[in-house]
Amino acid sequence: MVERNADASQGPRARTTGVVYLLYFLTAMLGELLLNRKLVVYGDAVNLIANAFYVAVTVLFYELLKPVNKRVSLVAALFSLVGCAIAILDLFRLAPSDLSPLLFFGPYCLLLGYLIFRSTFLPRILGVLMMFAGVGWLIFLLPAVAHHLSRYIEGLGIFAEGLLMLWLLMKGVNVLRWNEQAGIGKTVRG
Repeated sequence: MVERNADASQGPRARTTGVVYLLYFLTAMLGELLLNRKLVVYGDAVNLIANAFYVAVTVLFYELLKPVNKRVSLVAALFSLVGCAIAILDLFRLAPSDLSPLLFFGPYCLLLGYLIFRSTFLPRILGVLMMFAGVGWLIFLLPAVAHHLSRYIEGLGIFAEGLLMLWLLMKGVNVLRWNEQAGIGKTVRG
């Protein structure tokens, strides 16, 4: 008889999350490049694809971090999905002009950082950086402060998210610890 892990197919998928995160980064940068060159239609089309990748990243992070706290992971995912919806509506000029997606991406990064910090399968420093990025995105919404700090805030956000993406691509997660938090340590006969 063969022993196997229960729910082994429900593994962390950390590297998949990292790959989709990388695809988001690449398409978002290409979209901005096209917009800066006044190729608005192409830039908007690429940004639509980037938002689709971010929706996928959101779902993957929900699954990855659900073992830490299912409710907090769900709330984080909802914040991100609302932010993505606003960003997509903005591409079609349908979003209210005074509603920034950062109002939702800030709390998303804060909650994601909290979950990473509380996890036993990712480095805590990644969680701390993501929480700083979340605070930064919220500060970015304050025009008086953002004017003087915008480059630093953007740099912090890109650094934190980029480092998390690279970690997932290169290291993944500690699968044993992820399985422990997910309650997949038990074996069944099959």
